[in-house]
Amino acid sequence: MNALRRVSALAPRVAARAQYVQPTLGSTAVRAFAGSGAAVPEASKVSGLPAAHELGSVDNGFFADRVDKVKEPERRAFTYFMLSGVRFAYASAARLLVIKLVSSMSASAEVLALAFSEFDLSQLEVGKAVTVKWRGKPIFIRKRSQEEIEREAAVPMEYLRDPETDEERAIKAEYIIVIGICPHLGCVPLCDQGEFNGWFCPCHGSHYDLSGRIRKGPAPLNLEVPPYKYIQDELILMG
Repeated sequence: MNALRRVSALAPRVAARAQYVQPTLGSTAVRAFAGSGAAVPEASKVSGLPAAHELGSVDNGFFADRVDKVKEPERRAFTYFMLSGVRFAYASAARLLVIKLVSSMSASAEVLALAFSEFDLSQLEVGKAVTVKWRGKPIFIRKRSQEEIEREAAVPMEYLRDPETDEERAIKAEYIIVIGICPHLGCVPLCDQGEFNGWFCPCHGSHYDLSGRIRKGPAPLNLEVPPYKYIQDELILMG
């Protein structure tokens, strides 16, 4: 209690003396004002916080010490010209890089040559089949007799797992052209085999008729018909 009473008694004296304490300028502030050319006020004129605020910050010396690096307009134009040249060079290099990248992704002349192939069917006998190669795939081409054409055209659609008419699968009825890859697991079927005298896959027992349609076995789809067209009566262009 005695300590509290003593502190309470000394507090008014300390507050009264604090009003007469004059803040002094530090050496850093004096150097800053001297470097900026401003007049340093006397310590006797600084009597409180408002006067200290008027002195400002030492950061004000930045504006007085700053040097403009580019004063001449011709130097500025030269700088812009050099920067524009460098940017143009970068843009040209990027353009060439994109062109080379796109050209490398396009097909070469050898690949384009293999994409289209001509096949002459004039030497193929009725009832015979031949296997040719196109884009690395076996192609089955069979010349069918009139009896075979009529038999395949008469198959009801409800008997087929993947319904397609014979007319949809052959541009000319006498020639049936299919890709020789079983759609089940990619095996190559055997010609003139199976229960329907067409093709038979020995891997898992899929049977195809003379139109290349799946008739029995695990294959889900018919043998695929490649893209082709007749450029002459018995000359086809595949691709």
